[in-house]
Amino acid sequence: MSFKKIVCVAAMHLPMLAMAQQGKGTAGKPLAEATEMPALTSEALLAKKPEGLVAATGKPTTVSTKAEVVVTPQAARKLTDRSRKATGDQYIPLAGEIDYFGKNNDYILAYTKNYYQKNFRHFATMQQRGQKYFKVIDRTFDKREVPLEMKYLSVIESALTNKALSKVGALGPWQFMPGTGQFMGLVVNERVDERTDWNKSTNAAAKYVNYLYDMLGDWLLVVAAYNSGPKPVLSAIKKTGNADFFAIKKYLPAETQNHVMAFVATATVMERMNDYIGAPVPADFDWKSLNIQPGKSSDGITPVKPKNPLLLRFSEDELKGMAIVKVNNPIDLDVLASTLGEDRRKIGRWNFDYYQSLDAFKSGTAKNFLVRIPKDKLELFLEKKGFIEKHKVDLNAFE
Repeated sequence: MSFKKIVCVAAMHLPMLAMAQQGKGTAGKPLAEATEMPALTSEALLAKKPEGLVAATGKPTTVSTKAEVVVTPQAARKLTDRSRKATGDQYIPLAGEIDYFGKNNDYILAYTKNYYQKNFRHFATMQQRGQKYFKVIDRTFDKREVPLEMKYLSVIESALTNKALSKVGALGPWQFMPGTGQFMGLVVNERVDERTDWNKSTNAAAKYVNYLYDMLGDWLLVVAAYNSGPKPVLSAIKKTGNADFFAIKKYLPAETQNHVMAFVATATVMERMNDYIGAPVPADFDWKSLNIQPGKSSDGITPVKPKNPLLLRFSEDELKGMAIVKVNNPIDLDVLASTLGEDRRKIGRWNFDYYQSLDAFKSGTAKNFLVRIPKDKLELFLEKKGFIEKHKVDLNAFE
């Protein structure tokens, strides 16, 4: 981000983020409303009993989920290529990626099949609506280094509708609660509510999922935390010692389990099957054709199982080059990275626990923050400390 684009604003709001997003209800979530998940019983689930799965079909009262035009599938269509960014930690797994899902891959495929067949009209609506809004999201996510597939989170949150409102007050295409929206830089008051503004709320969403990724280190866990708040996800990781969704799945709320599954199914259909959207997939369609054999990723990216983010955070070289500094007030990690001329992802990973420390500050149990920065940037940090503590990113700079 250009240094010139950082502007001076009032001190940052301090809502307790983990509680702000947690428990926001299911209204405005047409594809991820709480629905009982099928039990994970066998590696051969797809072949033996795909019809036994249940897919989510909830609909918000403010959004129509019926497509006006039904597209008739042609006999022979090719699966579309993925559009994800082929860089490092931008990886988001889709159904069929055996390297990532392993023994759970058939389960993911079967869920995706039933999920699509029950929601194909809604997918047609989302495909049409997305022609306008996906461009806004892609532009913003690319600038903030968020995987482009994360745009489908808005599909299951709000059906790409900026007026979607949940029963507990989550509003907009990204379903922000008021406190979380304010912390992410949005104006939320009686006269103005920027949660409904596509550009500004999308910037806030990108910033929010980056904070969650800093903490969790896996994008499917980010989707889970976006729904439940980070505390249940962190608790499940501690119980299992694993940072894999299926390893912690049974310890998450049922709604959150469905949320993640709905996200994977939605991303899979929108990324790899968009030529089929609008009508039921032909009965003879081989869903295992989505499979990508181990070590043979179609886009050159080899999926890697996430490591436990609570263990072995830093390499020996990183520890040697790291300085820990104290700040008196919450700061924006985007501003910190920009001011020091450092990579935002690196600063976020080094300060994976910063998001959690906001809770302690809000509750009064902590009076300051400890932040990790490169030792060779310590002098610059001390020079700019006052600036960093008083400034946050101007969301308008990304419009």
